Amino acid sequence: MRTLSLALASSLLLLAADAAAQSRQYPVIDESQISSVQVTAPAQPVRVLQEDLDAVSGMYGMSNGWRLKVDPRGNGLIARIDRQRAMRLLPLSRDRFASRDGNVVMRFNLGDNGQDMEMSYVPDSRLAQVVVVRATLAQR
Repeated sequence: MRTLSLALASSLLLLAADAAAQSRQYPVIDESQISSVQVTAPAQPVRVLQEDLDAVSGMYGMSNGWRLKVDPRGNGLIARIDRQRAMRLLPLSRDRFASRDGNVVMRFNLGDNGQDMEMSYVPDSRLAQVVVVRATLAQR
């Protein structure tokens, strides 16, 4: 029994030595070797006026050929891209709306005439990637 406990203790020491060999010395001098992830909490929705919702509603022609239809609904927006499933967007400000999970964010009233919009979205939740699509000439 004693040899079993000695073997177990020595194997744990070997594992600990291996783990220590893989750890880095801090502070790290070269930051290009470090991967980083930025995490933000979903913002709380705010109340916006019906006029603000009506001002951003309509049909948008996106820069990648998609057609985005935006309709006011309650205190937020319903957005549908082509024939995809509708997305519920909550207001973060009078010109910025986001999905509840934060994966889709739309900014309206951009550009010189306030007719442009920008949509950023996470295409795959398994990847740390955000795609930004702009409507430079909104078709409303």
